[in-house]
Amino acid sequence: MIDGVLEVREAVDFLRFYASEARRQFTRPMPLPGPTGEQNELRLHGRGVIGAISPWNFPLAIFTGLVSAPLAAGNAVIAKPAGQTPLVAALAIDLMHQAGIPKDIVQLAPGSGRVVGGTLTAHPLLAGVVFTGSTETARMINRTLAERDGPIIPFVAETGGQNAMIVDSSALPEQVTRDVISSAFQSAGQRCSALRVLFVQEDVADGMIEMISGAMEALRVGDPSDLDTDVGPVIDEAAKKVLDDHLKWLDKNAKKICRLKAPKEAANGTFVPPAMYEIKSLSQLDQENFGAILHVIRFAGDELDKVVEAINTTGYGLTLGLQSRIDTVRDYVEENARVGNFYVNRNQIGAVVESQPFGGEGLSGTGPKAGGPHYVARFATERVTCIDTTAAGGNASLMAALDG
Repeated sequence: MIDGVLEVREAVDFLRFYASEARRQFTRPMPLPGPTGEQNELRLHGRGVIGAISPWNFPLAIFTGLVSAPLAAGNAVIAKPAGQTPLVAALAIDLMHQAGIPKDIVQLAPGSGRVVGGTLTAHPLLAGVVFTGSTETARMINRTLAERDGPIIPFVAETGGQNAMIVDSSALPEQVTRDVISSAFQSAGQRCSALRVLFVQEDVADGMIEMISGAMEALRVGDPSDLDTDVGPVIDEAAKKVLDDHLKWLDKNAKKICRLKAPKEAANGTFVPPAMYEIKSLSQLDQENFGAILHVIRFAGDELDKVVEAINTTGYGLTLGLQSRIDTVRDYVEENARVGNFYVNRNQIGAVVESQPFGGEGLSGTGPKAGGPHYVARFATERVTCIDTTAAGGNASLMAALDG
């Protein structure tokens, strides 16, 4: 229930912020420097029709953000929602039409990714694509855009992540436990920012792991419409199978620490209850596992550099958490980790629009960051006007200054 409330809030935040950005950047030209007798100005204009392709895990918030930013920049939008969540998207578009956005300017295009998404991204009149989803799908879109006729167009993508949290010996166990539980298991782990790999300094690992395991046992798995539920089901049978297969692999290749069971009333649903396994190294994971499965790795106190290097080597760069009360540790990780969002002594989910612009680098996205100061302008084209003001018989602005 709380996840639903927060998602509605985030959707509203996107609408308000992007409208504010449109007023800030698009309502008047930006003056540029130049010699006396010359007036230079830069204006932002819409590009045309933007394709917005959104995921199922935030069917309202991300969908709304991907649609509203191009609209704010003066474009029309064709919105392709995830195949699993078309009804939420249809309601969002209907509300936009009711609010006064013309139907010709924003339209819904539900359907399968291969048919609708493929046709949309291949169209020669498309002026840009904004996408949130898997790295594999982003690669497919990128290849389609490269092969199409027409102008070269922008592709803004936010993709997956092998998100880690580093916990050193100075961290507060209660704070670590609170932040690990929310980061790894809220929304059943179905957030692109969710914690997947927990690095714990070996000096304090036993106590930290025991406390986290105890907190896991208190989580209630069940119907998400029940206010007492902490962890609901995953999106569909296909997602459940992928996670179940990974759990089978972990049973053979890792040490099980804690694995919850679904209650009887949830036995027939697509539930994958929270689980925590200890593995030897990050290299054992060859892909993101999009669910409530936490992998734990121990590290020695003098191996922080190796931990950061291992995280960078994955090629992903979305979120990274750090639990430490040592400033030099924070400085080192901040300087060397190649991630888009770095969270210190807090959870690493639930980025707030404007305050915590969200987006990764490397295999995790192209930038700019959603909810940030450069996002709306990415969907615009820049035009510069240069005027020789002396052509009217002199430098009027200079003469006015002298008269003053």
